[in-house]
Amino acid sequence: MSRELIYNAFLHLTPNHHSHGYWRTAEGDVQRGYSKLQPYVDVVTTLERGRIDNLFIADVVGVYDLEFGDGDATIRAGSQFPEPDPVSIVSALGLVTEHLGIAVTSNIIQNHPFSFARQLSSLDHFTDGRVGWNIVTSYLKNGFRNFGYEDIVGHDARYEWAQEYIDVAYKLWEHSWEDGAVLHDAATNRFFDPEKIHTIDHVGERYRVQGPHIVEPSPQRTPVLFQAGNSPAGREFAVRNAEVTFLPSATPDAARRDIAVLDALARERGRDPRSLKKIVTLSTVIGATEDEAKRKQAHLHEHIDYAALRAFLSGGSGIDLSSIDPSTTLRELQERSEFGEHVRSSFRAAVDGHGEDVTFADYLRDNAFLPGRFAGTPDQIADEVERWAAAGVDGFNVVPVTTLGWWDEWVDQVVPVLQSRGLAQREYAPGTLRQKLFRNGDALDPTHHAHGVRIGETAATR
Repeated sequence: MSRELIYNAFLHLTPNHHSHGYWRTAEGDVQRGYSKLQPYVDVVTTLERGRIDNLFIADVVGVYDLEFGDGDATIRAGSQFPEPDPVSIVSALGLVTEHLGIAVTSNIIQNHPFSFARQLSSLDHFTDGRVGWNIVTSYLKNGFRNFGYEDIVGHDARYEWAQEYIDVAYKLWEHSWEDGAVLHDAATNRFFDPEKIHTIDHVGERYRVQGPHIVEPSPQRTPVLFQAGNSPAGREFAVRNAEVTFLPSATPDAARRDIAVLDALARERGRDPRSLKKIVTLSTVIGATEDEAKRKQAHLHEHIDYAALRAFLSGGSGIDLSSIDPSTTLRELQERSEFGEHVRSSFRAAVDGHGEDVTFADYLRDNAFLPGRFAGTPDQIADEVERWAAAGVDGFNVVPVTTLGWWDEWVDQVVPVLQSRGLAQREYAPGTLRQKLFRNGDALDPTHHAHGVRIGETAATR
């Protein structure tokens, strides 16, 4: 291949990320170690041995089905519950790795932008420039109520909120400290040059932040920015802010269409489309033979807790899925006016992958939201990677069957085949995470929105 593919390793600090109930099996029992540090240290050392680009740590700040009852199904099954804080583990994982990027999920409701910008700058220093941020606006009503809000904010309004939040962060990361502000000059008794360090004086609808940023510029200044946005508002946010975006595409043909839409929108907004990497989910069951892989996939599906899966989908969609007639087609679901745009966009993506006449019951039985969607040998998995790469995707968010333990299979069995075909790197490039991913320096691309944000600018003057 003429370009290198990105491989994100999906991780969730929780007993069951998407394999609801699989912890009850001998293979899934490893997830009982979710609250200990050493298992995650083992994961990242394995990932670095496999030359994986980035660890992607997911997170939620609420219970999925609390809106439709008492949360029993989620809590009983340990489905993305409990949720240790992912920021708390970054320094430890950075210490035991040298090259692996570490992207942490944090949403706009759980931390003030001044405090969060300080955290990420600190972690970028402590990891020598290997930190990323997955920007999320939160879709759980319980999450909003945990932070004092009466209810969830509307879909598009959450993106407006997120834009102000990240603009505050840009002002702190990119504009509060000029280049050359760090002196460490004993002869002139100046550790820093105060004339090159500025308050940001942000006044907006939700935030008033004076500044200055109280951490000196880190190796990347701004962490590498990840985001998944499938709705019109989400795509607008992606082309303005994201450097790596997750496509909803269920097929390579759908990926081609989704990439074309994003590239066209980026050009319209003055953004270089090459500065926005587009990646898709890849989740596999690995076998020495195809029959073995299929048997392992069947074993996984036989042990899924479907009550927990339904609770997970209900919380994520904001809809009590027990109210949906199982015979309803995906075509009807994507057009239901009572569903929010977030939900309708998910069903539109499902139509691409399954067909509009597939029923909701079949959709669940086919495990549309479960890991291990593709079962095959390492060579067959490499074939699948080539199909997606030919469609123009820049890489993959690799979702394991279990967060812990599974990665040895991927690194030992699949990575060598990918490397032999030129589909995965054999060695890390030098430098920060941004330099490794883009091969174009440590700074944000010149066409990125952050460069146009100005300190002292208020909402009224924009």
